[in-house]
Amino acid sequence: MARSSASWNVDIGWHAQALCVGEDPELFFPLTETAAATAPARAVCARCPVLIDCRDWAVRHGETDGVWGATTAGQRRALRRAALDG
Repeated sequence: MARSSASWNVDIGWHAQALCVGEDPELFFPLTETAAATAPARAVCARCPVLIDCRDWAVRHGETDGVWGATTAGQRRALRRAALDG
């Protein structure tokens, strides 16, 4: 993960409720963004009570790697572009 745990404590109050806590981080950082490679992480995200908070945080902070809130880096780039255009 590119971010230090110290930066998490500053602005992520929802983190403690995330279902990914305790999971293998490699699950959320597959080598490719294919549907098959990201499916296991997205399955965890689908059950997570803070999915929207996680996704919104990753979009706002320009997270460029991994699966956050059931989105890939490419999907988050598209969301940022759409927000800028709209």
